[in-house]
Amino acid sequence: MTKEWKADELLKMSGAYWAGCALQAGVALDLFTLLGRGPMDTPALARELDCNEEALAVLVTALRAHELLDMRGDRVSVPESVLRLLSRDSPEYTGFIVSHHAQIMNNWLRLPETVRKGRTAKRSESVFTEDEKQREDFLMGMFNVASLQADVAASGLDFSGRARLIDIGGGPGAYAVYFCRHNPALKAVVFDLPGSEPTARKCIARFGLEERITFHPGNFTTDPLPGNFDVAWISQVIHGENAEDAAALIAAAAACLNPGGLLCIQEFTLYDDRSGPRHAALFGLNMLVGTPGGKAYTGREIQDMMKAAGAVAVRDAGLDLPMDCRVFIGETRRQA
Repeated sequence: MTKEWKADELLKMSGAYWAGCALQAGVALDLFTLLGRGPMDTPALARELDCNEEALAVLVTALRAHELLDMRGDRVSVPESVLRLLSRDSPEYTGFIVSHHAQIMNNWLRLPETVRKGRTAKRSESVFTEDEKQREDFLMGMFNVASLQADVAASGLDFSGRARLIDIGGGPGAYAVYFCRHNPALKAVVFDLPGSEPTARKCIARFGLEERITFHPGNFTTDPLPGNFDVAWISQVIHGENAEDAAALIAAAAACLNPGGLLCIQEFTLYDDRSGPRHAALFGLNMLVGTPGGKAYTGREIQDMMKAAGAVAVRDAGLDLPMDCRVFIGETRRQA
């Protein structure tokens, strides 16, 4: 059934970025961390943050309207659920991905031009940048996103009897961490660019898994993958590659597996008729403005690439994951 649009709905959609920008400003100013240490009135808050008091009051009002801040008398405070997610003092801090979203906003401003002229000539800076904060925001932002999915994936996938896993393009190593925590006999290797290694080692150490998870630096588009693995995990990676390179990566992953090994791919996945879902469709635009060839793939496209790589019994794992994620599993042929 075709949706009957109303003008106010279009305006709400068009201005949806206003709320995002308010949140991003609060994170950039580290407003939530400061208030997490105790409520403050606006003048004191402005002094501590080195902000214009009147302008800060306007931002506080917007954040209060979105229930991200409270007022106790004349003092600004933070609700506990917000504090848990947006204070740097919290182990569940998700401000990294919020900062990353702010950093890529210029890409989105070029969307009309990109659609007219075609793709961007180079990949958006993130993990490739020399800017340490931007790289940390990207890598830990990926940890933020992965943490929403990894526990469900690790609980729902049966890796019992599997000894070695490779997390290809694993960044900070979130999935390797969760899979090892759920499978005490499993050891893992995170394969990613050298710039990811310091962050990955910190994340691995935070969970006390240094003895079971190692980091192998390399570029999966140019360097050979190590071998002799029982599980190859590729999460949110192939969307950054064109179809030819994505298929080549999947084939390389299949080749690094032992007979009977599991090839697992997780992606923001489009319906086969490309009618949605929304997050996956918008993520396709994110790849259009941020990469030379990346795209959102349909479930059929992913499974076809897995079959072309020699995987058998390819299937949707049927996991209930956020943000339109699906996991596809196939197996390498066992020796006769």
